[in-house]
Amino acid sequence: MTQHVLFIVTNAAVLGPHNRKVGFFFAEVAHPFEVLDKAGVAVEFASPAGGWTPYDAYDEKDPAQKEFLASKAFRRLNHSRRLSEVDAADYDAILVPGGLGPMVDIQRNAAVQNAIVRAWSTGKLVSAVCHGPCALLGVDLGDGTPFVRGKKLTSFSKKEEYDYAREDVPYELEDALRAEGAEYSSAANWQPHVVVDGRLITGQNPASAGPLGKELLSALKRQDS
Repeated sequence: MTQHVLFIVTNAAVLGPHNRKVGFFFAEVAHPFEVLDKAGVAVEFASPAGGWTPYDAYDEKDPAQKEFLASKAFRRLNHSRRLSEVDAADYDAILVPGGLGPMVDIQRNAAVQNAIVRAWSTGKLVSAVCHGPCALLGVDLGDGTPFVRGKKLTSFSKKEEYDYAREDVPYELEDALRAEGAEYSSAANWQPHVVVDGRLITGQNPASAGPLGKELLSALKRQDS
């Protein structure tokens, strides 16, 4: 039986007071996609508004990114389904890639929160990388407790943001996750770091996207066995 993963991708192209050009961080879709696709896992794409999904930081020297840009999957991504019309329970896992775009339209978005609740409450895997874990903020499973409270996770760190987009982001993601009770950890700046806490899998930064894809694949295989 083919397993299915839903990538929930930003539609936001601009962020902050300086109108910084943003979108999803290209490697954070291309690298997990490569891992899953080669293993025969079907990947589908949804976004808050549906349709076009702007991207940032494309690197043509990276074979995985070049291959994804030329793929049918990339064309599908740019005709993404509207998330409110998708039931996350129909998938084996959801994955929220980062980039700065999610800080505009993924964080505290009702359709995104609903997708996380649906996936989690039906026993599916929830994964996110870099700024993608902003999707977890404000989520509760119906009892008023923050979803992230007591959960081990990571995201783009405060130290990394200091050198990257501190003047553009509306808040520090690490601080916001900690404020809701997450057990946050990080590695050195721009080094791979993935945290697996049961069905929740998070990665710190772009370098963590491929390793996160591998952890997600391992978890999918365990669920399938």
